Amino acid sequence: MDSTKSNNPIYSHTDTSKVDLTEAEWKKILPEEVYYIARQKGTERPGTSAFEHSKEIGTYYCKACGNALFESDTKFESGCGWPSFYQPISKSSMIYTPDHSHGMTRTEVQCGRCKAHLGHVFEDGPPPTGLRYCINGVILDFKKSK
Repeated sequence: MDSTKSNNPIYSHTDTSKVDLTEAEWKKILPEEVYYIARQKGTERPGTSAFEHSKEIGTYYCKACGNALFESDTKFESGCGWPSFYQPISKSSMIYTPDHSHGMTRTEVQCGRCKAHLGHVFEDGPPPTGLRYCINGVILDFKKSK
């Protein structure tokens, strides 16, 4: 079990209750790089995620809380430098927020359970949705299907 899970009392693949912790509580339970992405809306450098080119079959979860986010069969190679998906696991797994930072207008995606920053969604993805969820690999946890 990695340190994110062992130090995190709210991490669960089955509990869907909303998580509302203080920033001090988040900082205590999340590793520094996960805290930076999840709570400070950071971005990992493109091309650095081990998940970017992964072809393993399974489910991607929020590394902050364990919420199910994406199935591997919705992952595709976008060439953007981050893991990309065309559809979340459910409507409630994501929260969509306008993002006007860095002189751009984008749609931020956050975890539907803990509001961790995941990345952004764009309308230049493949069928059937036409969407590209560009997600920071640091905030993803993965469990292989059996």
